Amino acid sequence: QVRLVESGGGLVQPGGSLRLSCVASGIDIASYAMAWHRQAPGKERELVATIGSRGTPDIPYFVKGRFTISRDNAKNTVYLQMNNLKPEDTAVYYCNVASPYLNYWGQGTQVAVSS
Repeated sequence: QVRLVESGGGLVQPGGSLRLSCVASGIDIASYAMAWHRQAPGKERELVATIGSRGTPDIPYFVKGRFTISRDNAKNTVYLQMNNLKPEDTAVYYCNVASPYLNYWGQGTQVAVSS
């Protein structure tokens, strides 16, 4: 059984930082690209970071320079470092296996950015 478990979310003030973790079990993520997505209330889920199986990151323009994705295959874990957080970053953040053939998602971790 494949499980992805996100953690690290919380309430942070604007300008603050958080590091999210996604621990996988039941699958060896070393062979797969992994991704982080987020979904804010009333909005569609959007992709915020992808990392290839060899570690090449891909960050969309709207969070580039603030979000960094990394992976530790030995720990079967993917990370999302978020700096200079803004209120519009408030959302539930999810990780998934970035493969069109697999549909594995975590339960999400809530990030709230507010003063």
